[in-house]
Amino acid sequence: MVLDDSIDRPDGVQQYVLTLGAFLEREGHEVHYVCSEASRTDVTVHSLARNVGVTFNGNGLRVPLPTSRSMLRDFLERERYDVIHVQIPHSPLFASRVVDEARRVQARTVRIVGTFHILPDGAVSEYGTRMLGRWQRRNLAKFDAFCAVSAPAAQFAARAFGITATVIPCAIDTTLFQNLAPFSSSRALDDENGAKFSERRGEGGRLRIVFLGRLVERKGALELIAALGALPSSVRDRLEVRIGGKGPLAGAVEAAAAAHGLETMVTLDGFVAEEDKPAYYAAADIAVFPATGGESFGIVLIEAMASGAGVVLGGANPGYLSVLGDRAEVSVDARDTAAFAGALRRLIEDDALRAELHAEQAERVKRFDVAVVGEQILALYAA
Repeated sequence: MVLDDSIDRPDGVQQYVLTLGAFLEREGHEVHYVCSEASRTDVTVHSLARNVGVTFNGNGLRVPLPTSRSMLRDFLERERYDVIHVQIPHSPLFASRVVDEARRVQARTVRIVGTFHILPDGAVSEYGTRMLGRWQRRNLAKFDAFCAVSAPAAQFAARAFGITATVIPCAIDTTLFQNLAPFSSSRALDDENGAKFSERRGEGGRLRIVFLGRLVERKGALELIAALGALPSSVRDRLEVRIGGKGPLAGAVEAAAAAHGLETMVTLDGFVAEEDKPAYYAAADIAVFPATGGESFGIVLIEAMASGAGVVLGGANPGYLSVLGDRAEVSVDARDTAAFAGALRRLIEDDALRAELHAEQAERVKRFDVAVVGEQILALYAA
């Protein structure tokens, strides 16, 4: 598994390769992670590049500095991999050089595949990705096959990189996100794994709305606050809202809540550790992820579904819609405050609708389990 960033970071690409890698290990394969600087020791990691922080497509990333081709050649000669799986877009200074040197060392005896991960969040990131695609055309010709995490990502891969990618979604291990208790809009979660996050949903008859994500512009936390502020006070009085995550907009989110008179209803929980995420999601009557764009998939959506959140409501961006499906009740343009407030109110006031959508999403998430997706990846390797 080749990625330009560090395997240590808890971001989407890292989740993708670690989840897939764990599945492959369980299937009897040997999995190595080839990346830039990393320190974790629970998996087999080869740190072969130094990196530097940048911002691109609304994300903070670590990208590699130039890597010695002779060092990579020696490394690949020693390891002699059967499959090299690159996360794309990839850097000409590291992952591209891994591909180049693998072809020199092993010619066509190594299978090289790539997963395309991104959608642009605006004109600048689209232009930048297209320029990178032009630069990488010769390197891309050395791949055997490509997949993309959603149909919109596959379309962008064709547009920006000129490649044809099979759609194979991101995956989670659903066994790690098991329901902490049967679904009920009034239940309290008293499992010891969930005790950290207060007295749980349903206390005092209130419904719990949960947001979890980076507090950056495109994730939509400010849009959520605006929509909550647009609800009638009689509806707001039925709610408690928990916002998990950290980022540069934390202060702005807190100030917006105060400006809308929501400070007693909204709690900012800060960073939520990976091991605490299932309980955090499961405590939600409505889990809201109002991202406005730049999403190629939506791992948070399937995590929340698998954890047993009452209903998952997402931003109506193409990547999220590839996960949520066509039902209008589970997606909304978060930038339209009136529509967002209306979508929330409909879910808040209709217990039967929440139960119906919960059942549909509990079934839908099965298609994203790593046991299902992993077999599709193995077929891509073997084709």
